[in-house]
Amino acid sequence: MHELQAIINAFELSKQEKKTTFLATIVNTFGSTYRQKGARMLITETGEMVGTLSGGCVENDLVEYTKQITNKPLLISYDATSEEDLLWGFGLGCKGKVEILLEKLDHSLNLSPLNLINQCLKHQKQGVIATIFSVEGKLDLKIGSRFLVYPDGNIYTDIQEKDLKNRLAADTILAKNTRQNTVNRHQLSAGIVEVLIEVINPPTFLIIFGAGQDVLPVVELAKMIGWQVTVVDCRAQEKSYQRFAKADQIILTRRQIISQQISIEENTVAVVMTHNYFDDHDIIKFLLPTKIPYLGVMGSKNRIAKIIEELNPTKTQLEKLYSPIGLDIGADTPTEIASAIISEIQAVLTKRNGGFLKHRSQPLH
Repeated sequence: MHELQAIINAFELSKQEKKTTFLATIVNTFGSTYRQKGARMLITETGEMVGTLSGGCVENDLVEYTKQITNKPLLISYDATSEEDLLWGFGLGCKGKVEILLEKLDHSLNLSPLNLINQCLKHQKQGVIATIFSVEGKLDLKIGSRFLVYPDGNIYTDIQEKDLKNRLAADTILAKNTRQNTVNRHQLSAGIVEVLIEVINPPTFLIIFGAGQDVLPVVELAKMIGWQVTVVDCRAQEKSYQRFAKADQIILTRRQIISQQISIEENTVAVVMTHNYFDDHDIIKFLLPTKIPYLGVMGSKNRIAKIIEELNPTKTQLEKLYSPIGLDIGADTPTEIASAIISEIQAVLTKRNGGFLKHRSQPLH
């Protein structure tokens, strides 16, 4: 299950059980840290935790902070650039510092970050959350105030400062285009405010064309990391409903009518594993003109080369076609091949080359 979905589910359960809940959000990082800006963890009044913020004991320390918090959010800093991390073992990483906003959750629907996240996951659309976490000067602003842009375009905010609202509107538009979380520091007439601009991207939507035995581990691995998965069986076998029960959707069809049954949504990637030349040909022909960033096809180089020759795709279309499929990790078994496929998709979506991190000179995040 996707981590954000697990947090939403836990929050809904806590409301039913009338438990007080707290949300811890990483709003800023410096240097090397275990998680990055926007990572979240839900904490209940009984100390239950959903999500992770570190590889050490930050989580347990935050539980202690929830016993002190009232309705006013707290900004908590953990600094591993000093001796503190050696003494307490916060597990933030090497030479890193993290700032976490801890707040008691209420049920004011439109201004709730969890409500916006829930809408993004439910409708598979993008949203943006701008959260104030630092205020300097004589500004009439509160830590924890927000400017939220919902997937349907509606904006909700408890920020009254007109100049800041205009700036945040521009910040959120830019963030939607770049799909990146940022911390923006705004100098206003009466002081300085720091804001986390956070893009809520829906989970990756994976469509797998094929219903062979080798599709099963691909479905299982994709679901394990929280992706939405649809299996398309071009042989239209009823038993696929049972075999791929972990998938979110199963479509029984024939290649001749795929274009009438499949819609390519935002954040969609596709894998073709039919092992049938004619099915592959028609599916690839249907997918190449779409806006998907990744189209992986299982098959030999000669087989795919023949399909490409027949379809004569543009250079742009060819760039998103990956075949033979998967990263070169020496995979042999179906599960190993599935891990190579999922890893390749992740690398493409995050614009990485899939190499060894030990050889990476740039920051990991």
